[in-house]
Amino acid sequence: MTIRNLEIFVKVADCGSMTAASEELYIAQPTVSQAIAELESHYGIRLFDRLSKKLFITESGKQLLGYARHIIALHGEMELAMKDPEKSGTLKVGASLTIGVELLPRLVSSFQEKHRELKVYAVVRNTADIESLIMRNEIDFALVEGIVHSRNIISEPFMDDELALVCGRTHPLYGAGSATFEELLRHDFVVREQGSGTRELFESAMVSKNAAWNISWECSGSDGIKSAAAGGLGIGVISKRLVEKEIRDGLFSIVRVPGLDLKREFSIAYHKNKYITDTMKQFFSLVNNMKVGVF
Repeated sequence: MTIRNLEIFVKVADCGSMTAASEELYIAQPTVSQAIAELESHYGIRLFDRLSKKLFITESGKQLLGYARHIIALHGEMELAMKDPEKSGTLKVGASLTIGVELLPRLVSSFQEKHRELKVYAVVRNTADIESLIMRNEIDFALVEGIVHSRNIISEPFMDDELALVCGRTHPLYGAGSATFEELLRHDFVVREQGSGTRELFESAMVSKNAAWNISWECSGSDGIKSAAAGGLGIGVISKRLVEKEIRDGLFSIVRVPGLDLKREFSIAYHKNKYITDTMKQFFSLVNNMKVGVF
C-alpha cells in the first residue's frame, strides 16, 4: 500500500468512475484499476461494487476513504515541513454562519496578531455544508452552532448561545414582551434555510411541542432575517448575539415565550482521524479561553 494507491482510490471515489479518475490524474485506466486491485488485495476487502457499469463505494470503502483523505493531507504537510521548514503553511478554518458573522473575524484577527507567519483560510457556510467539508478534509476544523450528525466528527462545546424571536416595529407583537405559545403560532416566521443549525434547533423545538407553524420568509444569512423581520414580514428566528444592537436601538423587540427552550452550544468540530497540529491546538486554546469581547 502506497500514498499513490490511496490518492488514486480517493480520486476514483470522488469521480465515481475509473475512466474519469484516470483522465483527471492523466494516467492510463489500467493503472487505476491496478491500484484499486492492490488495495483490495492488501486489505482483503472490496472497495467498490460494480453494478451496470457504475461504481458504488462499499461500507469498507467508505471507512478507508475517511482514513485515506487524512493520510494524504498529513503526508503533504510532512513533505512541506521537511523540504521547506521556514514555510508558514495555511490553517483552514470553517464556521457556520452565526459564528462566521459574530465571532470568527475577531478570532482570526487575534490569532494572526500572534502568528503573523501563518496564513488562515476561512470558509463560512451553513452547518450541513461545513460538516461535508470536514468529512472531505477540505478544512482542518470548524466552529459550528448546529448539531453535527456524523459519528466520524468530534464536537467539543466552547460557548453557550440562545436564539431570539424578534419582531419589527410594525409587527403586532412588537413591545409585547412575551406571548403564549398559542399566540406565537398565529404569526408567520422568518427563518434560515434548511441545513442551518439555527433552523434545525427551531424546528426541533416546534416538533417537541407538536406545533404547526408557517414560514413567510426563508433566507441564507442573518442580514436577510433582519431585513425581513424589520419590514414586518414575520417573527425573525436568529441568534440573540446578532441583534443586540438592533434591540438596544428599538428596531426589534424580543418575544419571550414561556416553556420554549431555544438555548444551544457553539462547538469546535473536527474529523476523528484528523491529526491535531500544534497550530490547531493554539487556535483551540484561543477559542476555549474566549470571553465575549475579550481574547
